[in-house]
Amino acid sequence: MPARDQHSIDDDWLDTDAESQAEDSEDEPTVPCRYCRREILEDCDRCPYCEQYISSEDGPPISKPRWIIAGTLLCLFLAYWWIFN
Repeated sequence: MPARDQHSIDDDWLDTDAESQAEDSEDEPTVPCRYCRREILEDCDRCPYCEQYISSEDGPPISKPRWIIAGTLLCLFLAYWWIFN
């Protein structure tokens, strides 16, 4: 059995690490950062690129659907019309 020098052993180790990291990164779900739009891991607390904290409090405000607003205005109009007619 031929002897292997330390340099070739280290090269083999580095190749294996690169392959396993590529496989690991494909398995983990990612989402876009809401500040810089780069792909980050879903369970990150902070974006590694722009260093902004990611939390639900920082998200954009959720607006009501238009049909709820229109329905409310229609009900108010009908109540006003019924009372004063």
